[in-house]
Formats: sequence, C-alpha cells, structure tokens
Amino acid sequence: MNFTAFDEIYAIMEASFPDNEYRTYSGQKGLLSLPRYRLYTERGADNRILAFLAAWEFPELRFVEHLAVNPDIRGGGIGKKLMQDYLAYSDKPVVLEVEPPVNELAARRIGFYERLGFHLNPFDYVQPPLRKGQAELPLLIMTYPRPAAQQEFRRFRDILYSEVYNIPHPGRPR
Repeated sequence: MNFTAFDEIYAIMEASFPDNEYRTYSGQKGLLSLPRYRLYTERGADNRILAFLAAWEFPELRFVEHLAVNPDIRGGGIGKKLMQDYLAYSDKPVVLEVEPPVNELAARRIGFYERLGFHLNPFDYVQPPLRKGQAELPLLIMTYPRPAAQQEFRRFRDILYSEVYNIPHPGRPR
C-alpha cells in the first residue's frame, strides 16, 4: 500500500471514530506489516478511496476492526456493499466491536450491522486501550452469521486480546 492510500484511509478513520477507537498514525501504519491485518477499500471513479474495511484474519474467525465511509458521502450504500463483499469472502465467523446502544448513533450503527446479519451478544467486553494513557473502552461484540455462545465468545475475546491488542494473558478475568 502506498503512502497516499494509507493517508486517505487514516483521514477517513480520523473523521469517523473518536481517538480512543483507533491507533496513532504510526501505530496504525505499523499494522500494515502484519500478515493477518488487511485493508479493503472502495474507490471512486477518480480512484480516491471512498470507504475502507480494516480486518484481521485468524484461523478461527475474522475480526473487522474498522469500517468507515468518507463522511461526505455516507448513506449511499458504500459501507453496506463493502461489508457484504467481505462477508461473502469466507464462511468463518466474523466478529466486530460496537458501542453499547446508549445514544441514537450507537443504536443506528447496531441496526446497520443487524440488517447485514450480525447478532449483538450480551456478554461483558472491554476494548483495551489503543493509545498510551487511555482507559479501557466498554464495548459489545457482534458476531456473524449467528450469536456466540458464552464459551465461543470467550474464545473470540481471547484471540482479540492476545493477537490484536497484545495482552499477554488473554484469559484473565474481566
């Protein structure tokens, strides 16, 4: 991936997420060298990146860390198309994190994923800090194509904690 493409993706990320939901520029760029981390993009006629999906590919599951569309063109179905294409790519379970439905935007985001076939799981979960000095972030896990049983959820959480967030003892009580 070239610098211009990464810069376009990072600009969409900055415009789409609070800073506690993505890494610093150098931290995010460093993920590009990891074999399990992938970026998928949707480009416009002018070849500019309109949307991206950032995912981790593991033997047991696929984790969508970010899905974002340029704020100027949201609501046109680009994010839906990008996610549908990603879901059709493999039959492994897909996992993603969402904010609890405490406000209208969070509830709408959950509804977006539910319309794509995701299920909101009721188990407690926190995203470890992505930047130095930040606190854990209470989130919820959504899974596709079916809800996760508690033991399966724990296995998914442990994979995310050890592989994505580099927590040395992922099975620790939360």
